[in-house]
Amino acid sequence: MQYIKAIFTFKGIEDYQQDLLISDLADLGFDTFEDSEGGFTAFVIKDNFDEQELKDLLGNYSEEFATDYTLEDVADENWNAEWEKNFSPLIIDDVCYVRATFHEPQPSYPYEIVIDPKMAFGTGHHQTTTMMMQYILAADLKDKNILDMGCGTGILAILAAKLGAKSLMAIDYDDICYESTIENAALNQVDNLQALCGSKDVIPDDEYDVIFANINRNILLDQIHRYAEVLKPEGKIFFSGFYLDPDLGMITAECAKYCIKYVDHKQNGDWVAAQFEKK
Repeated sequence: MQYIKAIFTFKGIEDYQQDLLISDLADLGFDTFEDSEGGFTAFVIKDNFDEQELKDLLGNYSEEFATDYTLEDVADENWNAEWEKNFSPLIIDDVCYVRATFHEPQPSYPYEIVIDPKMAFGTGHHQTTTMMMQYILAADLKDKNILDMGCGTGILAILAAKLGAKSLMAIDYDDICYESTIENAALNQVDNLQALCGSKDVIPDDEYDVIFANINRNILLDQIHRYAEVLKPEGKIFFSGFYLDPDLGMITAECAKYCIKYVDHKQNGDWVAAQFEKK
């Protein structure tokens, strides 16, 4: 079986637009996505690929952002090597080791997470995921009820489980992410995680001690009011998926409407993660 690798580069694209495009590409048969310089790389089985369908899809976005792409054949015998080249193990703060199923275990680390990313973002390599994991490792999550919004591969919820969280609700609007979260929870022997496919409308009417939301600014601004409804007093929210200016200020102002106060933030390159607390 042969694959085609499509390397996309963009100008003027927003994070939420990239998420929508990835979802549309999945409908065309693309089943793996990886970050790359200036955009992302996507893979599709050659027999399932129709370049005209791709051109038509990109044409639908032409007024929103500029796109360029190149195509390369990837032979079946090189597929595992392609994975290994693009997904190396990751170490967070010298205590958490993130690996794929084809990497060797490293039991010397206190926490090890096995991730089969498939086409879902969230292996820990992106700056936003790394910063969220750093926040989680420093937080007291023992016996806490956790809500993970935009869960992707489920990596944040899985880490929270390993830190002693009592229950985990992981939600993503993408059904591939939903399925990936369930599979990765099983890989990591996490049995107290429930996954739902949807957006703010599927958040249960429960109370949560901590919320993770690694999404993008526009979706966060739309969903903060719902987070406030389910977050316990003195509960914490960890946000990421946005930039320092003007995004952090906009998110801080929206949170303040619901008595959710800014605590601090981290920055890695252009990306920001921030901690908030409900008063």
